[in-house]
Amino acid sequence: MTIVDVLEQNSRSYGDEVCLVEINPEVKEIRRVTWKEYELMEPSPMTHYRREITWRVFDEKANRFANLLIERGIKKGDKVAILLMNGLEWLPIYFGILKTGALAVPLNFRYASDEIEYCVNLAEVDILVFGPEFIGRVEEIADSVSKNRLLFYVGDNCPSFAEDYNALTSNCSSVAPKVSLAESDNAAIYFSSGTTGFPKAILHNHESLIHSCRVEQNHHSQSRDDVFLCIPPLYHTGAKMHWFGSLLSGSKAVLLKGTKPEYILDAVSKEKCTIVWLLVPWAQDILEAIDSGRLKLEDYELSQWRLMHIGAQPVPPSLIKHWKSYFPEHLYDTNYGLSESIGPGCVHLGVENIHKVGAIGKPGFGWQVKIVDEQRNEVAKGDVGELAVKGPGVMTCYYNDEKATDEVMGDGWLFTGDMAMEDEDGFIFLVDRKKDVIISGGENIYPVQIEDFLRNNGKIHDVAVIGIPDKRLGETTLAVIELKPDVECTEEEIEEFCKRLPRYKRPHKVIFADIPRNPTGKIEKPKLREKYCGARLVEAQNKG
Repeated sequence: MTIVDVLEQNSRSYGDEVCLVEINPEVKEIRRVTWKEYELMEPSPMTHYRREITWRVFDEKANRFANLLIERGIKKGDKVAILLMNGLEWLPIYFGILKTGALAVPLNFRYASDEIEYCVNLAEVDILVFGPEFIGRVEEIADSVSKNRLLFYVGDNCPSFAEDYNALTSNCSSVAPKVSLAESDNAAIYFSSGTTGFPKAILHNHESLIHSCRVEQNHHSQSRDDVFLCIPPLYHTGAKMHWFGSLLSGSKAVLLKGTKPEYILDAVSKEKCTIVWLLVPWAQDILEAIDSGRLKLEDYELSQWRLMHIGAQPVPPSLIKHWKSYFPEHLYDTNYGLSESIGPGCVHLGVENIHKVGAIGKPGFGWQVKIVDEQRNEVAKGDVGELAVKGPGVMTCYYNDEKATDEVMGDGWLFTGDMAMEDEDGFIFLVDRKKDVIISGGENIYPVQIEDFLRNNGKIHDVAVIGIPDKRLGETTLAVIELKPDVECTEEEIEEFCKRLPRYKRPHKVIFADIPRNPTGKIEKPKLREKYCGARLVEAQNKG
């Protein structure tokens, strides 16, 4: 079975039921209504932008695009890239690609034009599908990328250098093409987040995709009655693989554009959402809005909300304690994963293990886990080593990069580059990225431990700790601290607060600034190193 089979089954079984809703709170639209509808409406027909589609329409849209691709010569093994913001078109386009036997290649919406060109060339893309937000970036590279590939535009006012997706698909058959798919067939190429270097092309087969469906539903028990609120970008494995639980259960999902706390709670309330996946900054923003009185929980209908889970980064235990003070009935889970392991779930906490908040958990459904030393031998419980995972969701390889593949894979194991330790109860704690470990005077310092400690300071909104060059120690620690709004704090206050840490873990230098995060919530430490390990750092040290 593949996820294409699941979609087609949903279309047959639940065809008239809504499967996807798109909401953009920052855009207003005047609805076109009949006179009878107008008489029954509230006084103003002005509403937030909201669209929805049923399972049958979803499947038909995917079929139309698949048939268009086949008409244009796309066949098994070809590649079609998707450069779109979240919306109702995204997933039908993704599934349309899969229905042809071609590989879907989602692209990060933050890519600059040269990065787009790099990725479509690396993945050997045959067609690029893009939306209105990317006209300028694609136009910059249109002459070079269109020499060997087609450009399809999704939206109004198609630019001259592309073809109109809407017009083309409207004339295509809505009947599924007769293409045989097996779990062993290649299915998608995703790109690594780039937090530790330039993006790599990650190849997955259909077995990976269907396994992620099973993992998600096993962990979070999605039923037909659930409604999943999806906020992160669909190009990333995390958002899509959490939505796969909705696909497998035939339940509704809501695509929300916007991350403001009031948008999230309003969507949960009005769409009766039961499951919400948040990133740490969004959860922090919600809590701060409630703390300040800007948001009042009694203004929303939230009783149906049963599960809040977080992934993509270590979760401070203090955040969950704070969350449970407002939402005591919520189940909570955290998920660990990589794009190389088809997103979240190869390790997860489990809703029954909230007493272990701070851990990333135990091996996920169908997964094996071990922690190894530099020679890839397993370490003793309590010792820090590199986390390795094995299961049906491990990537096939880094596409066209045998050397990089060999560096992270062996005997079916994926060596993640994340440092972890296992406690006496078998729970795994993420210590830090292998490349982020700071070696200061021979001591290994794990920035995540310092970051978790600093987040207990009530004035701090976000924090990142990086290593900076030091002539005597080799490296020492810099804490970049983002304060909460309208809060004042001094470096001396932070130094005093950190006296509870062992001396070698205390930040050597503190800078107050914004913390850059990518769309999946991960701190972009390469950007911080680039910014603060040069002239800006020297200037800051001189001022200190």
